[in-house]
Amino acid sequence: MGQQGWDAEGYDRSFGFVSGYGRELLGLLGPEPGERVLDLGCGTGELAAALTELGVEVRGIDADAAMIAQARANHPGIHFEQADAHDVVVAEPVDAVLSNAALHWMLDPAVVIARVRAALRPGGRFVAEFGGQGNVAIIRSAVRDAAVAAGTDPTRLNSPWFFPSPAEYATLLEAGGFRVRRMEHFDRFTALDDGSDGIVDWLRMFGTGLLTGVSTDLRDQVIQDAAERCRPVLFRDGRWHADYVRLRVWAERPDRATDDRCSAGVG
Repeated sequence: MGQQGWDAEGYDRSFGFVSGYGRELLGLLGPEPGERVLDLGCGTGELAAALTELGVEVRGIDADAAMIAQARANHPGIHFEQADAHDVVVAEPVDAVLSNAALHWMLDPAVVIARVRAALRPGGRFVAEFGGQGNVAIIRSAVRDAAVAAGTDPTRLNSPWFFPSPAEYATLLEAGGFRVRRMEHFDRFTALDDGSDGIVDWLRMFGTGLLTGVSTDLRDQVIQDAAERCRPVLFRDGRWHADYVRLRVWAERPDRATDDRCSAGVG
């Protein structure tokens, strides 16, 4: 997940809702006992564990060493390994690839889609949810405004994420050899856990990439200012929220007969 170093214990402690919402994907995936599933961007392994309980053979991968270490500590009976989704190769094709809250960290989506397709057997399915167009727009705008107010050159500020529109991602999937069966783009205004310090903790966990253009001595000031700028909209009923917008995808690699007809130019 991403190129930043993660606080895996803090992630488990204060941001468990990420995996909690991810469990909704299991119904869409419809895993069968004995199937092989690749969990792409597995984090600390909560969804991999849920799949294992359903009798699925799971391989969990994540680019971050701390996440993999935490996953192995949490779930010692499951296979986890550190690997980048842009490079991942499987020895034997899997029945499905599942990914939750991870694809928006992977900045060359066409390459990732190609690796997913190569990992799947013909007829295999790809089920994912991640940040879509408009995700955390209020938070991103607040950080930018706070950074500029602190004297940061706005041309040095960039987003560390890929938040596509449904059309953009469907085009990428189809160009990568997938058939898109279902796609949803929806708001999920999400209450942050009571154990977190709201947007401040959220930015320290997930938003460090927004601050790469901000001088180190100003980052705490920018984070605090950004939180106050978010407060009128994102602090409600005594709790902080994040303005998530999600893209949920169900696609399949066509079976071999369909692949062969397409290669021959037969419609």
